[in-house]
Amino acid sequence: MRTTTFLRALAVAIVLCCGMRQALAGPFEDAQAAYDQKDYSRAFGLFKPLADQGHANAQYNLGVMCANGQGVPQDHAEAVRWYHKAADQGLAEAQFSLGLRYATGQGAKKDYHEAVKLYRMAAEQGHADAQFHLGIRYDWGEGVTEDPAEKVRWCRKAAEQGHALAQNCLGNSYTSGRGVTRDYAEAVRWYSKAANRGNAFGQYNLGLMYAEGKGVTQDVVLAHMWFSLAADQGPDVNSIEQALAQERRDISSNNLTKTQLAEAQSLAREWKTKT
Repeated sequence: MRTTTFLRALAVAIVLCCGMRQALAGPFEDAQAAYDQKDYSRAFGLFKPLADQGHANAQYNLGVMCANGQGVPQDHAEAVRWYHKAADQGLAEAQFSLGLRYATGQGAKKDYHEAVKLYRMAAEQGHADAQFHLGIRYDWGEGVTEDPAEKVRWCRKAAEQGHALAQNCLGNSYTSGRGVTRDYAEAVRWYSKAANRGNAFGQYNLGLMYAEGKGVTQDVVLAHMWFSLAADQGPDVNSIEQALAQERRDISSNNLTKTQLAEAQSLAREWKTKT
């Protein structure tokens, strides 16, 4: 009898719990749909009561909207306030975003130690961006003692998840031998991964490896191809890196035969059509 009563009570509790989840899930999905449709004022109004109830994802989304001025005037301090609420609940994306705020001083007083703490929280949950940024802090000695080996360890975690910037940075570590034994072939492997994900830094560095025959058989045609792809990246790419790629492309163009140049240009066009 007691067992039957307990099971009935448990069943009621499960139904109530599921009902509460559905009650929260419906409005959140409506809010997300409004956001995706760029109806930011409506999305903000739908996310707000959920965030006030403690919905971590809604809190994070309000932070994003405050940071970007979507549905409300841009307010970085308010973005930080909402990121804090979500981060305190263990949401990795919020921890990472809050870490960025402390690292840049946008909406919060710049504090590399706090940034590192937050990056680490998110990184330990497998957040690739946080792993990469934590690695960079170890590389630059900001908020932590400079440690090239720790930089490699964290960048490798992000790189193995397909994070292109981390893949390029890991390639740099193998090229320089900083934090790891120098290995040009391994550097080429990681630069190739970054390059084939469309990362301009990886493309430029892979071009250098082919041009100099480091870790790979020297190939001036493939070097030109990768320099061209890096040089043709859009305005969001680091202008210095793009200028270097353009310079190397132009120099290599003068050193190629017409046949080699045509082949390099054809390979670059072919690569673009596959991505």
